[in-house]
Amino acid sequence: MTSESVSTDPGRFDPVTPPDEGIRAQAEARQLQLTKPAGSLGRLETLACWASACQGVCPPAPFARARVVVFAGDHGVARTGVSAYPPEVTAQMVANFVGGGAAVNALANRAGASVRVVDLSVDGDTDPSVSTFKIRRSSGAIDREDALTHEETLKAIEAGRSIADSEIDSGADLLIAGDMGIGNTTPATVLIAALTDTEPVAAVGRGTGVDDAGWIRKTAAIRDAMRRARPVLRDTVALLRTVSGADLAAMAGFLAQASARKTPVILDGVVVTAAAMVAEELAPGARAWWLAGHRSTEPAHTIALKHLQLDPLLELDMRLGEGSGAVTALPILQGAVATLAEMATFAEAGVSTRDAEDDSGSDTGTDSGTGTDSATDTAG
Repeated sequence: MTSESVSTDPGRFDPVTPPDEGIRAQAEARQLQLTKPAGSLGRLETLACWASACQGVCPPAPFARARVVVFAGDHGVARTGVSAYPPEVTAQMVANFVGGGAAVNALANRAGASVRVVDLSVDGDTDPSVSTFKIRRSSGAIDREDALTHEETLKAIEAGRSIADSEIDSGADLLIAGDMGIGNTTPATVLIAALTDTEPVAAVGRGTGVDDAGWIRKTAAIRDAMRRARPVLRDTVALLRTVSGADLAAMAGFLAQASARKTPVILDGVVVTAAAMVAEELAPGARAWWLAGHRSTEPAHTIALKHLQLDPLLELDMRLGEGSGAVTALPILQGAVATLAEMATFAEAGVSTRDAEDDSGSDTGTDSGTGTDSATDTAG
């Protein structure tokens, strides 16, 4: 797949081509021929058909180069006490990602994915290997000022597009966006609540684990930022400028470009899904290329998933970010692909189907679709 030409306006995307419905139909037909009762693998069957449609081939191939990109950035609103951790942690965690010591590194190693971290707006110095796309040091405090300038917003979106292109051109066949930034659930919640017209108290969560006083401060900051967001709700780039951050704007560009490049994505938690909502505004139809890896404990995440009409694969009470929930879901997707690609058909295995039994007039006393009681027991 070659890189698509980037518009002179980074905020404009070509219409998104959906996954191949003809191939999806072939995959669904193949599911009916595999040695199992129809529908007995539940959502694994749906996932496998989705993967097949995304790849444009049936049966699908295993994802050979899954890539996690962690977008790091600080937020001025964190200085108002909306997080349980100090902002200095962001730069420290970026170094931890580079050194392979974070949760997402461990999970990605186990799932067969690799991890890249990119500094968009960390309020500190980071290794030159991760700061190529750095826009600024910390985004603005969104409850009282814009997160970015217009030029910085466009630069961040373009950075996300370029990162997606570089990963896809290097052979990535599945992408995962992760986040790292103290206070980043605050702008994420502002974006979700503003775009869905949700009251702040219904959307605000505990983030990294703030106490009641911190939750009150966070709710007030989100309320004030939402007031600033209302005049620009219909202008997606202006919305990002006003109440997001360089990391979120870059994530939105990354997710939109991945869909434009016909590359599937597993979404992570509330921060990434907030960026996904904006990406869908930038590139309508992009969500057809996404899976929701999990549902976090943040109330705004459920609101965002419902808005995008995405059903998460896992519910493990996770709220870390980093891409950790999405990476945890990756082996499930790989397993789904394996069932469609590697299982034998009834004809290949010489297993009778119920149709064949009906034609012969036999009655085994089972409706499993495999023709034997023992096969029913094996299939569960």
